[in-house]
Amino acid sequence: TKANAYFSGFGKLKRVTLYDTLINKLNDNQIVAVIAHEIGHYKKNHIIFNITFSIIQTGLMLYILSLLINIPIFSQALGIQNHSFHKSTFLNSTNFISGNLYEKTANISDYFHLKEQNEQLVLENIQLKNKIAFLNTTEPTALETVLTDSINFNQRYSYATAKIIKNQYTKSNNILLINKGEAAGIEKEMAVFNNKGIIGVTEKTGQKYTRVQSILNKNSGISARLKNGANYFGPLVWDGKDYRNVQLTDIPRQANVKIGDTIVTSGMSTIFPEGILVGTVITVGDKNSRENKINVQLFNDMSNLRQVYVVKSLHKLEIKNLLDE
Repeated sequence: TKANAYFSGFGKLKRVTLYDTLINKLNDNQIVAVIAHEIGHYKKNHIIFNITFSIIQTGLMLYILSLLINIPIFSQALGIQNHSFHKSTFLNSTNFISGNLYEKTANISDYFHLKEQNEQLVLENIQLKNKIAFLNTTEPTALETVLTDSINFNQRYSYATAKIIKNQYTKSNNILLINKGEAAGIEKEMAVFNNKGIIGVTEKTGQKYTRVQSILNKNSGISARLKNGANYFGPLVWDGKDYRNVQLTDIPRQANVKIGDTIVTSGMSTIFPEGILVGTVITVGDKNSRENKINVQLFNDMSNLRQVYVVKSLHKLEIKNLLDE
C-alpha cells in the first residue's frame, strides 16, 4: 500500500520502477518529480556508491568479528561456547544487525542531505517542465532538429524557481516575498505555484526580490474552472475568513457542480497555464443567487510554503496588444 519508486540496473538494463500505488496517489507533476529524483540517484552515482559502501562495511564488520569470535572471553560474554551451530547462529545474527545498522546510517545520511536533494530536485523539475513545454508545442517533424528559438516554435510558457522568504495569510490583502527579482528574469504578472497548486501572481519586482499577491487577497481574481465536465469558468476570490478556503464565483447556474469536484486554472488569462491545481469543492452555494458562490478547499497549506515555480507567459504581450486595440 506504500507509494514507492526505485532506480535499478546497470548498462542497458537500467530502469526506474514506479509502484502502482504511487501512480494512483500522485498527480502528473508529482510523478515527474519522483522520476527526476530517481534519475538523480543515477546521475550522482548513488547506486555504485551504496553498493561499494555496503560491501566495505560488511567486510570490515566480518573481519573484526573473525578476530574476536575465537577469543574465549568474548565468546563466553556472548553466550557462545565451542559449538559451531551457535557460532553460525551468531554470525547470521551479526549480518542481520549490520544490515539494520546500514539502513539506519543511510536514513540519517539522507536526512542531513534533504535540503541539497530538494534544491537539486526543483532544478531538475524546472528543466523537465521547460522541455515538456517546448516539446508539446513543436511539430513532429521538428523534433529531429535541436532548436530552442521560441519564435520558430509556439512555446507558451517558461519556468523558473524561487523560495518564499515572507508569507502572510491572516490579513485581508496578503502578500508573499520571493528571493528572485528582475536580475533573474522575474517580471510583473507572472504565475506562482508549486506541485500542490496555485499560490499567487507577481505584482512588484526589484532587482533581487519580488512581491507576490497571494491568492488569499481580496483583490485576487484568478480564472478557474471545473477539472471535469463542461468548460464553465469564473474568478477565484477570497472572503478573508479562512486561509484554507477560497471561493469560485460567477459559475453559470446550469453547471453541474458537486462536492468533491476538483478545481483547476482555466487558461482563460495570459498569466496561468491551464490545468494548475487549485483545490476541491466543499460546499455549493445557492444556484439562484447572482454570484453562485462555491467554496473551494485549497490543496496548498498556505501557512506552510517554501519552494515555488514562477511561470512566464511568452505570448502575454502580443495577446494584450490585440485585446487593447
